Amino acid sequence: MKSYDWIVVGGGITGAALSYELAKKGFSVLLLERDAAPQNATRFSYGGLAYWSGTTDLTRQLCREGIERHRNLSAELDGDTEFRELDLLLTIDAGADAEKVVANYAHFAIPPQLLNVEEAGELEPLLNKSAIAGALSVRHGHLSPTATNQAYCQGFLRLGGTREIAEVIGLIEEGNRISGVKTATANYRCENVVICAGGWSRSLLKAAGISVRLYFTRAEILETAPVDLKLRTLVMPAVLKRFELEAEASKIEVDRLWDEPGKELLPSILDVGAIQFKDGSLRIGQLSRTLSDLNAKVDRQASEAAIRAGIGKVLPALANLRASWHDCIVAFSADRLPIVGAIGTKTGLHVFSGLSNPLVIVPVLAERFADRATGNEDW
Repeated sequence: MKSYDWIVVGGGITGAALSYELAKKGFSVLLLERDAAPQNATRFSYGGLAYWSGTTDLTRQLCREGIERHRNLSAELDGDTEFRELDLLLTIDAGADAEKVVANYAHFAIPPQLLNVEEAGELEPLLNKSAIAGALSVRHGHLSPTATNQAYCQGFLRLGGTREIAEVIGLIEEGNRISGVKTATANYRCENVVICAGGWSRSLLKAAGISVRLYFTRAEILETAPVDLKLRTLVMPAVLKRFELEAEASKIEVDRLWDEPGKELLPSILDVGAIQFKDGSLRIGQLSRTLSDLNAKVDRQASEAAIRAGIGKVLPALANLRASWHDCIVAFSADRLPIVGAIGTKTGLHVFSGLSNPLVIVPVLAERFADRATGNEDW
C-alpha cells in the first residue's frame, strides 16, 4: 500500500488549492474527491472575490494578498481562471433606511459608495428601479470557480500529485495518530490527513470523535445556459440574510441540534442575486436552508418558484429565463472565520474549511498552510 505525506479529502477549491501548494513544497500528496462530476459549493458558486471586505488587520491582509494572487494565478497555473474585475451592486430594498445600510459597511477595507436609484439604474440597466431605495457599489473580483478548480488540479498533477475519485468513509487510527483514510474500495496511508470537504467536514470529523463548530447550509440556485441578455454587474442584496441565518444557527444552544438528523433549525431565507459568467451563462439565487441532514430532500419546484419570484422583483428580465435548479452544501463556522490547522488530540489530522468568503483568501491561506507544513512558523 502506497503511503503519502499528505492526503487531502475534498476536491473543491480549498482541497485543490491546498493539494497544489503542498505538492509545490515537495510533499507527496493524494487528493480524494467523491464525485467525478463535482456537485459541491465550488461548482455552484457565484465566483465573487470580495477583496474589499476585510474588517480586521488580519482579514484585510488576507484579502490584499489574496487578490494579488488571483491577478497572477492564471499565469502561475498555466490555466485561465477567467479572472476579471467588475462592479458589484448591493441593492437596498425600497423603504429601507439607506444611510443605516451604509453605516454597516463603514468599517470595511474599501467601503462601498452609496448610489441613488437613478445612478444604480445607469450602472445596471436591467435593474427594476422601483424595487430599490438605492444601492451600494464597489469594484469586485470575479472568476470562474470551475475553471479555477480545474487549473489548480492540472497544476497539482503536473507537480506529480495523485488524484483519485473515491468517497472517504472513515479515518485510520493507530494509537494517538491518524495514519490514513478509508474509502469504499481501498485504504490509503499517510503522515497527515487534511479535511477540505466543506459542509461534509463536520460529519467526517464527528466520525473520528471530534466535535467542531463547523456547520452547513443547503444552498439552492438557478443556472442558465449562455443567453444573449447582458447583465453588466454582479447583483446582490446589501443586507445578506444568509449571514444572519448562520449566526443564529451556530449559537451554542443550537449546536447539539446539528447532530440530530431531520431537523430544520431555522426557516429558510432568500438572498436575491445574479451573476453572468464570461460565456453568457447566469447563476441566480440564492435560497439557503439550515437542515441538519446532509441528504435532506427539499421541494425543488417550490424553491425554484421562490427564487424566480424574488429575482423578478429586482431583475425582472431574468425571472422567466429557462434555467436548471441546483443545490449544494455550503460550510460556515461560528464566527465567519475559516477553521484551519491541526485539530483534535490525535496527531496527523488537520482541517481547512468553514470559509464564508472563500475564493479570495483560499490561495493565500493554502500557500501559508503548505509553508507551515515545512516547519516555518506563521502567526
